[in-house]
Amino acid sequence: MTLDPRDLLRRMFDAAINAAQPAHCIPRFLPEPPRGRTVVIGAGKASAAMAQALEAHWPGALSGLVVTRYGYAVPCQRIEIVEAAHPVPDAAGLAAARRILATVRGLGPDDLVIALVSGGGSALLALPGEGIALEDKQAVNRALLKSGATISEMNCVRRHLSAIKGGRLAAACHPARVVNLLISDVPGDDPIDIASGPTVADPTTCADAREILARYAIELPEPVARFLASPAAESVKPGDARLARVDTRLVATPQMALEAAAEIARAAGVTPVILGDSLEGEAKDVGTVMAGIARQAVLHGQPAARPCVLLSGGETTVTVRGDGRGGPNVEFLLALASALDGIAGDNALAGDTDGVDGQEEIAGALAGPDTLARAWRLGIAPRAALAANDGHGFFGALGDAVVTGPTHTNVNDFRAILIT
Repeated sequence: MTLDPRDLLRRMFDAAINAAQPAHCIPRFLPEPPRGRTVVIGAGKASAAMAQALEAHWPGALSGLVVTRYGYAVPCQRIEIVEAAHPVPDAAGLAAARRILATVRGLGPDDLVIALVSGGGSALLALPGEGIALEDKQAVNRALLKSGATISEMNCVRRHLSAIKGGRLAAACHPARVVNLLISDVPGDDPIDIASGPTVADPTTCADAREILARYAIELPEPVARFLASPAAESVKPGDARLARVDTRLVATPQMALEAAAEIARAAGVTPVILGDSLEGEAKDVGTVMAGIARQAVLHGQPAARPCVLLSGGETTVTVRGDGRGGPNVEFLLALASALDGIAGDNALAGDTDGVDGQEEIAGALAGPDTLARAWRLGIAPRAALAANDGHGFFGALGDAVVTGPTHTNVNDFRAILIT
């Protein structure tokens, strides 16, 4: 069989992204129009595209406000789209959060709120709790991003520092009906972790948030510590009467994206093996483990004989200790390539389906059997780059970065190891 490994890997990645496009997945999950008003709110990297898809298929009147990442806006006629910063919140996100809260106040029981929520909403919907300045929340957010904390841990903290997350936005919609349309970017697809759950109940507590901050030795500004010790920091809990009319629907998930990639592989005569849609851990450790699985396939035909592709999703983390730019997908890929050390027949792609790996406008990268040799010829030491958390610099120097631009969706990381 003649395959262009890089072309096939890129087509699988594109299929994964396409499967999670709002235009494809929003229409079949829309609720019936209400007797009263329809108000649309939302936050996330996919939220503007979700709003556009909703407008195209909604039979009646509607209005609303959605906040997305800078560069991710798309044209809408009836829903206002604003942009803000990600992954560290800014004043535009603060203003948007205040306006969204104001938009849902005063609604009645015959009204419907459609909440369009996707990954990235945690930073974009930034409204700190009472007494916390935006600068304080930015400082905590930056520290968490560098700490190696999981997305679930980070979002637990975010919920308890917020005046809008952790079910508070849904409570503000009461007594209107709320229908959540969610695109999941989190391992396990728990709605409370998608954009830190602004419109769903939160079972975690302030004590949980404080324990996470202590675990990662996050130094807290005094207003943050004071707020976390107060009853005001507690989120809206399951069983709260204000959330009785909330209906949550997952419209796109990492598993759906992996299955779309698997179909591309089958059509090319390659056996797909989906190893999991919710893999977590340090990116370099996951890369090392995946290298062992890939080597088993090369040497022993397990878990599948060649040609095959090992597919996985989830969200790995990078504890930044070097002076590189981080990026969990490129760190995973560099660790994978280093551990495989040029073993014949292995090519791989790792990328974030939102087009942004870490804080870079780069989705990820490609690697092949010659990656390490090419790096050495350029005078780049692969393991030194890995120790410096400089995956973006490494693959950028090789010309192997994968750049998509804004994808207008987000179903987490995508990893494919092709064994031919």
